[in-house]
Amino acid sequence: MLSKRAIPRQSLPDVIANDLRERILAGELIEGETIRQEALAVDYDVSRMPIREALKRLDAEGLVQLTNNRGASVTKRSLSEIGEIFDLRVLLEVDLFKYAIPNMSTHDFDRCAHLLDEMERSYDADDVGRWGALNYEYHSALYAAADRSLTNEILQRINLQSDRYVRMHLSVMEQREPAKADHRQLLSLAQAGRVEEACDLLTRHIQRTKDQLLEMVVAKRGVREPVSL
Repeated sequence: MLSKRAIPRQSLPDVIANDLRERILAGELIEGETIRQEALAVDYDVSRMPIREALKRLDAEGLVQLTNNRGASVTKRSLSEIGEIFDLRVLLEVDLFKYAIPNMSTHDFDRCAHLLDEMERSYDADDVGRWGALNYEYHSALYAAADRSLTNEILQRINLQSDRYVRMHLSVMEQREPAKADHRQLLSLAQAGRVEEACDLLTRHIQRTKDQLLEMVVAKRGVREPVSL
């Protein structure tokens, strides 16, 4: 007799929250856009209750802002807040990379190399959504051997905030070769055990993304805001 296999079950609010999250990250729902619960209920063919529950979850993640009168909008970050998100990424990711490199195994290196191959196929296909997801997976794979679960939990929340901006950056980025070269070099340095050089490169890699992204957001919004660089 075959044993029963556990299948992950998702509640209706989970399913809706996952779909809305992807729509926000992909830029289908833009920053500052009003989210109308009635319209979403029609879109998903559900009552407003699971919509409200889904929005509460996205509010807790910082992707949506709920108001007291039950209104909602896609969170719009100031330039300073966007800069801070990437500053936090530097602090957390460099720390994780430092701890990970001495513990990385052949399995870790093979996993990273596989993801790099997948990323480069997504570059060639100009598949920004896939590229963005693989970029997150690749960086996570670089740090997996650090075995620092609390830092990873914090980083996951930060990455939820940064992912939509990274995808915005990738969608208009003309010079993709430097990013591709950085990703290959990060793995090479890790394989060679050159911790300091690898961490320095990772810092520059994230900082360059931050600088280019802020320039892009300024141009897109058409208004210069105070920002701490």
